[in-house]
Amino acid sequence: MIFTERYPLIRRAFLMYCCLFASILFSQSVSKDPTYEEFRKKYWEYEENDIRAFVYLDQYIDYAKSKKNYSELFQAYKDAILFSADQKMKYADSAIAAAKQSGNKDLIGDAYLSKGAIYYFNHRKFQLALNEYLTAYEYLEDSKDKLPKYQNLYHIGVVKSYLGYYEEALEIFKECITFFEINIKGDLHENIIYNNTKGYLNSLHQAIICYQALGKKEDVKKLLTIAAASTPKNKDFILEKSYFEKSRGVSDFSDKKYPDAIRDFDLALPGLMKVNDFTWISYVYFYKGESYRKLGKQELAIENYKKVDSIFNKHKFILPELRSNYEELITYYKKKGSPENELYYTNQLLKVDSVISSDFKYLSTRIYKDYDTKQLLEVKENLEKTNSYGFVLLVISGVVIVFLGFMIFYRLRKQKQIQEKYNKLLVKIEEDKIAHPETEPLKFDQTKNVKLDQNIVEKLLKDISNFEANEKFLEKGLTLKKLAEYFKTNTSYLSQVINEYKGSNFSVYINVLRINYATQKIYNDKEWRKYSIEHIASASGFSNRQSFSNIFLEINGIRPVDFIKKRIKELESGE
Repeated sequence: MIFTERYPLIRRAFLMYCCLFASILFSQSVSKDPTYEEFRKKYWEYEENDIRAFVYLDQYIDYAKSKKNYSELFQAYKDAILFSADQKMKYADSAIAAAKQSGNKDLIGDAYLSKGAIYYFNHRKFQLALNEYLTAYEYLEDSKDKLPKYQNLYHIGVVKSYLGYYEEALEIFKECITFFEINIKGDLHENIIYNNTKGYLNSLHQAIICYQALGKKEDVKKLLTIAAASTPKNKDFILEKSYFEKSRGVSDFSDKKYPDAIRDFDLALPGLMKVNDFTWISYVYFYKGESYRKLGKQELAIENYKKVDSIFNKHKFILPELRSNYEELITYYKKKGSPENELYYTNQLLKVDSVISSDFKYLSTRIYKDYDTKQLLEVKENLEKTNSYGFVLLVISGVVIVFLGFMIFYRLRKQKQIQEKYNKLLVKIEEDKIAHPETEPLKFDQTKNVKLDQNIVEKLLKDISNFEANEKFLEKGLTLKKLAEYFKTNTSYLSQVINEYKGSNFSVYINVLRINYATQKIYNDKEWRKYSIEHIASASGFSNRQSFSNIFLEINGIRPVDFIKKRIKELESGE
């Protein structure tokens, strides 16, 4: 349903709600022809995604088209979204087209909101979902009916919460709570009460998330108490109950009640798994892992951290606050002396950062440009009508100051992160002696698992040592086959020796040599610090700038351009 939390699958309740709402809301504009209702009665008892419904739905669609009744055609396509197994987006687009032909702005807004929900719940396309929500907002902002406006407002609040604007999001959810609470009381149709109860409970959940992020424990406990008393004790609200169990677990974790937190998380998981709500499932696994870590049960902690990674691999989505999941895994395997696992989770962390930064940059820009600015202009217009020009300027100035403050904070935080990465690289340079590579030749080691004659191994070790000393690795287009020919051996022998004596495959071995070479040149040679990244990449044996920059970042933890800037600044400050 439209208020199901952040990233779960679309559920039958959501689409049933949308369809029911559309039919009630626009009952004045549709034909009284009983045929439409007859069609709907024939298929409405089918489960979501049951394509048998299309025996009657196709008739419904054709009939509405023949009558050019675009409000009913819109309703038919909305129903088709529910029962379609794999063409929901197709019917969402058709619903938009029918709504536009009807000329009803409320219908158009509702259609875009539905398409956003499909992106949001079915496809996890957060950015595309936001586009649809903002489009829906343009049509619904002047609607006399408040329900669609609050549906849209709720989703904008979720985006703000995801971006970390918890104070702003909290105000939105407070509005939603007030609206939905009013509409679950009184002499109302049971379906209206049901759907507003869903909206009320999910708005409570989102408000709890914001309070937890802001560290307001008493407010969290207060809302959890309200939620426990307000959540109906039947199967229709199992998911909402799971959300509150999850939130209670986070609260217990915050209070250092780790066994209680683990119990709460275990109670939350079945309901979340039933609808495959992978985002909150990964959230629960992370906090279970954290709870076990606090209890000193490291292996159980790692088991849960790995489940988070498994979910990320499958869905390529993760909440920003789960980033430290990978820091814990990297630290664990570093202490265990397992470089392969350490490298794997380091690469995973880079992927996580890429996903988060991509979403954050896009969503933040659109929220402020397309939503908050629009809201501000509406406030400005209303105030100008009452000759409150001075107050409008004050509001605008306040928003500008807040925005500039955010940008400054973001920039300072980014610079701090770069400095930390630079400092770590300096330690690595000292420890690994990148600045002064060792020249001692490789020696035969009987403990190595190389099933070759000793004379062959010794020759290859000598060749490799000379290869490194003479910096032959800078040759572009170097392959294992070319190097084997150069050493007058075969690729199998050479690959075995490199894997055992260098601890990596040929590609990684060459990249490490080249990056170490570039690192020491940038660190020691002022002329290199004047070169362009393209020039440095080429001089280090790489075919292009992007490949060099990506591998430099992967190995050194910092981009080459930032390393150069920091090194120059360090030397200037030391003069």
